[in-house]
Amino acid sequence: MKSCSNYQTEAIVLRSLDYGESDKIVTFYTADFGKVKGIAKGARRSQKRFANTLEAFSCLELLFSRRRPEGLAFIEAGKVINHYPRIRADLKKTLFSSYMVDMTDQFTLENKANHELFRLLADFLELFDLGSASEDLVRFFEMRLLKLLGYEPVLDCCVACRMPVQNGAMYHFSVRDGGVKCGTCFPRDYDYLGISTGTMKSMLLGKDLEREKLTRLILPEQCARESRLFLEKFIAHLLGKELKSLNVIREIRELGI
Repeated sequence: MKSCSNYQTEAIVLRSLDYGESDKIVTFYTADFGKVKGIAKGARRSQKRFANTLEAFSCLELLFSRRRPEGLAFIEAGKVINHYPRIRADLKKTLFSSYMVDMTDQFTLENKANHELFRLLADFLELFDLGSASEDLVRFFEMRLLKLLGYEPVLDCCVACRMPVQNGAMYHFSVRDGGVKCGTCFPRDYDYLGISTGTMKSMLLGKDLEREKLTRLILPEQCARESRLFLEKFIAHLLGKELKSLNVIREIRELGI
C-alpha cells in the first residue's frame, strides 16, 4: 500500500458536510495547493480536536495527508489563525462572506494552486471583519476574482469596435460578449443592461486600488445598482447558474434588513 504524504498549509474553509455518524467532509481553499477536499475523521465527536477550525470561512493552519495528489485528503489537525468573530456577529457580514467563499468554490477546480486567489479571499474576509458590512466591497471582490481567473469584463472600450469609452456616452453591457458595447454597436432589439461611464470607472478603479484604500471608495446609488446587476448576470452566465448564497442576500435586501 502506498504511504501517505503529509502537507501543511494556510487554508480557508469553503464548506463542510456531515458524513456518517461522526465524520465531516470539508472543502478548503489553500495557499499552496488551491482547492482541497478532505475528510475529518471523528470531527463531530471530538469538539476539542477541531474546535472552530472547520466552520465556514475560518482561516487556519491545516495539516493533512493523502496517498495521491488527486485523492481525498485526510485532515489530521488544524490551528485557527483567524475565526473572524466580528463577521459571525453580524448578519450582513456573514452573508457577504458566505457569498465570497461560495463564489471562490464555484469558480475553482481542485488541486489548481492560485496563491493570489487565496490572498484575495483572506484579505477581503479581514476587511469585513475589521470594517463595515459594505456591499461595495463585494463588487470589488467580484471584479478582482474575475480578473485573476481570466474572466475580467471589458469596461474600458467597446467590446465590438474597440473604441475607448467616452465620458457622457451611454453604454450597454453584453453578458454574452463579456463587455460593454457603444451606442453604435449594440442591437436595439437585444436585452442589454444599461451602464454609465461612472459605474465602469468605479469598477476599474476598485479592482486595482490598494486594499487599505478600498473602504474609502463608496459607490453612488446608481453605480451600486448598475454594478450589482451586470456582475450578478455576468457571473451567473459564466457559471451557468445563480449562486444560492446570492439568493439569500437578495431576499434579505428585499426585506430591508
